[in-house]
Amino acid sequence: MTRFAFSAAAAAALTLSPAIAQSPAETQAPAAAQDENILQKVDARYDETAEVARQLWEWAEVGYQEEQSSKLLQDKLSAAGFSIEKGVADIPTAFMAEYGEGGPVIAILAEFDALPGINQDATPTRDPVEGKAAGHACGHNLFGAGSLTAALSVKEWLEESGTPGRIRLYGTPAEEGGSGKVYMVRAGLFDDVDFTLHWHADDENSAAARTTLANRSAKFRFKGLSAHAAGAPDQARSALDGVEAFNMMVNMMREHVPQDARIHYVITAGGLAPNVVPDFAEVFYYVRHPKPDGVDAIWERVEEAARGAAMGTGTEVDWEVIHGNNPLLVNETLAKMMDQKLREVGGVQYSTAERKFAENIRTSFDNPRLGLESAAEIQPYSRSLGYGSTDVGDVSYATPTVGIRTATWAPGTSSHSWQAVAASGMSIGFKGAHNAAKAMTLGAIELYTNPELREQAREEFDDARGEDYKYSSLLGDREPPLDYRK
Repeated sequence: MTRFAFSAAAAAALTLSPAIAQSPAETQAPAAAQDENILQKVDARYDETAEVARQLWEWAEVGYQEEQSSKLLQDKLSAAGFSIEKGVADIPTAFMAEYGEGGPVIAILAEFDALPGINQDATPTRDPVEGKAAGHACGHNLFGAGSLTAALSVKEWLEESGTPGRIRLYGTPAEEGGSGKVYMVRAGLFDDVDFTLHWHADDENSAAARTTLANRSAKFRFKGLSAHAAGAPDQARSALDGVEAFNMMVNMMREHVPQDARIHYVITAGGLAPNVVPDFAEVFYYVRHPKPDGVDAIWERVEEAARGAAMGTGTEVDWEVIHGNNPLLVNETLAKMMDQKLREVGGVQYSTAERKFAENIRTSFDNPRLGLESAAEIQPYSRSLGYGSTDVGDVSYATPTVGIRTATWAPGTSSHSWQAVAASGMSIGFKGAHNAAKAMTLGAIELYTNPELREQAREEFDDARGEDYKYSSLLGDREPPLDYRK
């Protein structure tokens, strides 16, 4: 446990006579035909995408406890000829799987952790599964399955084409609050990676360059003295009072933090009986800001509030940092390339049954922001700030990184909802995951075969990080919190 204290010129000179010059359509036709052939081969893997996604959905294993989920992906990759390195970065469920020789190293990220405290059957009305403690409300079952299909498809292309290059799939646990990728970056596992591809479940199709917020979380633990709440209250010091005073001060602080900052918490322990003054209470906090130093500045004030609350209530407090993520460093060279590939793939086409499922889901929403037809569309390219956080952020500072989102849920669905769990366990989700696999396969092949693209993307990456960039983790030097979901 760690306590957080504190050569283009030659081409331009070449002139072709009108008799032998090729039109744009003629030069693009071979590439389009090649991509269509590749997509047909990826489509042949759809059943496997769906089967893996459904199995991961059934297991719904939470952060750092994804033993079956991790093993399933490893087994599939090993059977296809990938070499597997297990338990990397001192995380039992983290792994790296690689195929190929020489050439660029292209990584694909795969997540597979579920969220605790929410579950739902694969039905369009609220229907919790009795006895199930977690659910894939963020679609990481789809993430893992789609990334697996992409890695297998790229491997097949490398093998058949004889192109030099290595495809490497990273099994990355505990994205939801466990920052699994941060420990993998910190361990140097991305140091030799040239480019990284990832994707995420969503209610729309997009390759927009969306940044994220930096964040840090910690569990603040207050300790007091127990006594009978009626018989000897003067002999007690309530740890819950410490938590409540702390929460009040932080809530007052919200008025005085930057507009793009976010602070949220949940009381994880507050006592068991009203007539016993609790001698232990715990509250779990998240702080977010667009910049790491913004998180640091707010965090210092949160810590001071914790100390003040303890002083004012006669209790003691300490805290354990659980996770921390850097913001996502977007690479527009790669994002625009992936936008093109996603448009080649297209959106999700619903069957009659799937459309009815989605329509029923949407009756549970108030004024959904997207129409049902948007599942078949690709959203316009843009650059924007997103208010979520992800440990992919740390990866994006280690290597040029690009991601896409596909419509795995009925348009209008929010992540971390029962509606997301429902669609993640059936064909709407599986189709979206498979579309992501197809787009990433095309993107990886483009990177292997287009040295100019690689050069431009790397130049943008180096400029964005700056000459003096030095990696720093927002979770400090703590070890992976393998028990944070227990």
